[in-house]
Amino acid sequence: MKPLEEQMGIYAAYHQDRRNKLTHFIGVPVIVLSLMIPLSWVKVEPVSAALVITAILVAYYLVLDVPLGLAMLVVMGALLWLGQLIAGLGALWGWIGFGVLFVGGWILQLVGHVFEGRKPALADNLFQIFVAPIFLAAEVFFALGYKPRLHAAVQEKALRLRSGS
Repeated sequence: MKPLEEQMGIYAAYHQDRRNKLTHFIGVPVIVLSLMIPLSWVKVEPVSAALVITAILVAYYLVLDVPLGLAMLVVMGALLWLGQLIAGLGALWGWIGFGVLFVGGWILQLVGHVFEGRKPALADNLFQIFVAPIFLAAEVFFALGYKPRLHAAVQEKALRLRSGS
């Protein structure tokens, strides 16, 4: 497993434009929420696929960085809860919710990459889809003045990658 600085540096190389980041702050959680809906229907009582995947992702985030992982526990827990709530409305509303959220989230992200002038990171490495949520949590930490060394390392890696060195 690559260190957090490297994974986030790669992701950050594709996400330097402020407007792109803003669209991702909405689009990424909306896409995660959309996926929680149908995954909530797949279950071996009382455990749903949404819960299992959330637990695996949070465990992964905790291995990468405990404070960021704890923040992701809160965010992912809220998205899981909301996804299960929508799924509980029944198949019709659940599929409508999934479709609107999933398509809307991807549209937002693609618009962000128009601002960035660069294709999405997952076009080069599909695994970057799992880095996106923790990257956004880290961006909040950075904006609040937390984890300055991680921020500097991520930015350095991103700038190196963007310049081709």
